[in-house]
Formats: sequence, C-alpha cells, structure tokens
Amino acid sequence: MGERTFVVVDDAIFMRTVLKKMLVESSYQVVGEAGNGLEAIEIAKKLQPDMMTLDITMPEMDGLQAIEAILQVSPNTKIIMCSAMGQQSRVIEAIKRGAKDFIVKPFEKARVLQAIENVKNL
Repeated sequence: MGERTFVVVDDAIFMRTVLKKMLVESSYQVVGEAGNGLEAIEIAKKLQPDMMTLDITMPEMDGLQAIEAILQVSPNTKIIMCSAMGQQSRVIEAIKRGAKDFIVKPFEKARVLQAIENVKNL
C-alpha cells in the first residue's frame, strides 16, 4: 500500500485545496501541507511522506532552495514540482537537484495523476 501519503506545498491556499481534492478523489492520503520551503522541510522531517508536491515560487524559501534539505531529512520522499507556465529553466534546475517530475499550473487532474504514476517506481 506504499506510495500513498502526500504533503502538498504551495503558498496559495487555493492551489493546495485544488491539489488536495484531486489527490483525495484518487484515493491518495494527504497527511500534511505547508506554505513555504522552510515549513516543507519541517513537515517532511516529521511525516516522511511518500510524495510531495512542491511549488517553485514561494516566500521565505522557494521550492528550489528546499529540495536538497527535504531529501536530506526524508530521503525516500519523491518530489513533484509545481510550476507556472514559462518556468522551464527552473524546472530543469529542480530535476537536477533531485525532484522527480513536474506539473504546470493550472493543474489538470490527468497530468497530476500521470506525474504520480511516473515517479512511483523511481
């Protein structure tokens, strides 16, 4: 039953709500959420989630800055980056730092689920 627990990280509550709804409707368990990279590191350390969606652009500490620290405290968490259109270079940087896939806002449920399938067995 592994690969089911999620933490959703985005500074916009609306975006977190949209993603959580998609995940829960698809039988995933959202065990936590965070609004910036610092919170994401703390929650990853505490919950050791199977997967995390991580927004690139956030206050205090953005997703790019947080990736390596998240993977240090929770090495088995698979990170899926969330980006706005036109952030391709930052997405490439995120993958280099250890993220496994990415989804683009506005989120399409089919693409979100595809990204999850893509990273499940990595």
